[in-house]
Amino acid sequence: MYLIGLTGGIASGKSVVAQRLASHGAVVVDADVLAREVVEPGTPGLARIAEEFGPSVINADGTLNRAALGAIIFTDAEKRAALNAITHPAILKRGNELFEAARAADPYAVGVYDVPLLVEAAHDRPRKYDLVVVVHADAETRIRRMIELRGMTREEATHRINSQASDAERLAIADVVIDSSGTLEHTLEQTDELWEMAAASARSEHAD
Repeated sequence: MYLIGLTGGIASGKSVVAQRLASHGAVVVDADVLAREVVEPGTPGLARIAEEFGPSVINADGTLNRAALGAIIFTDAEKRAALNAITHPAILKRGNELFEAARAADPYAVGVYDVPLLVEAAHDRPRKYDLVVVVHADAETRIRRMIELRGMTREEATHRINSQASDAERLAIADVVIDSSGTLEHTLEQTDELWEMAAASARSEHAD
């Protein structure tokens, strides 16, 4: 399997790129989906979150109160790090299981790990990516998208951006940068080029 680590800041257009790669046949594993799975009621992850952050982050039905937790972690770096220390190892383990299953089913597969916090997730660095792809748009473009498409205030959008790694930190780990600041068509064209290269590399890797 040829494995791509796909990342980008909030509202960068990363999901558009992931969906396009999936449409070509890539095996996409979404870290955000895994993040929800590992904190479902009854999981060790949710129990640890309740212990760390208190009962206010747990709904009456036993599910995670994401809004309450978000209000805590997006303005407090230490609390955010504490949450990551709980969830990231469980997410990594589940992601590995899914990629191993995909590899067993198709040795030629292109795997894409769609992970917003690739830079922040220090535990994930040992994962052997063949390629790290960063979807990039400047902060002002992303703020505008969050205001227009997600109904956030400028302050909320800015908080979200500031809670993540900086553009410089993400770009520093990039093997490939997809510029998503322009038109959708331009973003998709770059993604298609990425797919062609990755698919060819997967075939070549297996042949070797």
